[in-house]
Amino acid sequence: MPIRERFQHGAISAIRVGRFAFGINTTFILYRIDDTLIDTGPNNQWASVRPFIDEDPVRQVLLTHHHEDHSGNAARIAQHCDLLPYAPPQCQAKLAQGFATPLLQRMIWGKPVGVKTQPWPEVLQLSDGAQIIPVHTPGHAKDLHCFHIPAHGVLFTGDLYIARSIRFLRSDEDLSLIISSIRHVLTLEFDTLLCAHSGVISQGKEKLAQKLDYILDLCERAQALHAQGLDTDQIVPHLLGNEGIASRLSGYNFSKRNLIQQALRVPLAQLSETVEG
Repeated sequence: MPIRERFQHGAISAIRVGRFAFGINTTFILYRIDDTLIDTGPNNQWASVRPFIDEDPVRQVLLTHHHEDHSGNAARIAQHCDLLPYAPPQCQAKLAQGFATPLLQRMIWGKPVGVKTQPWPEVLQLSDGAQIIPVHTPGHAKDLHCFHIPAHGVLFTGDLYIARSIRFLRSDEDLSLIISSIRHVLTLEFDTLLCAHSGVISQGKEKLAQKLDYILDLCERAQALHAQGLDTDQIVPHLLGNEGIASRLSGYNFSKRNLIQQALRVPLAQLSETVEG
């Protein structure tokens, strides 16, 4: 499958790839700023990724987290460009050993390939001297990091954003941690948000704040219904509609039920916290 879409935002270039295009969750965007590559795309898209990285020399590769759509080509790029990718410390062993993924994810992204990585250096920067600041944002995954580049006013969010409103959650995601991570990121100074699935988002800080508001409102409504005596199976269709084919195909690993179950667990005190900064 050829490149589905190209993006250009100032010094940042990007491509969207993917075997399927059933929605933003089935395509992936690789970003390059200067000679730095953010994530590597799924390994079943190497035929499209290789020409993109060959357009200009790549000096360093930064992985936001271990998921196969983000790290799938890391081993190939490491060999092709003679470099050692940087990865969060929480996932370096997992990346090196390889990891299992559900059948649906393998169909969409391909099978993960083990890759040796290294931790961030004390000073991580672009070739123009601009500092790259890794920001730990767990919730979607324990190892998820965003990359903040203050000099360019941008934030690469990996899978922290994805969409303003969410209707599904993976079984291994923690909504309470996602809320805390978004609040933390909102204390940073940036305008443009660069999402691995949605693309280049202007007024990114505002859009991320809107996502936080959506999540908090969903939690409050779910908990209010639960207080009225409704159980999870009743709350799901009331707030999100019935489960669809994506839930069934994933064996409910990715489902609306997971989202409501997590929404019911978020402490009331966390729902009323304010963002400082």
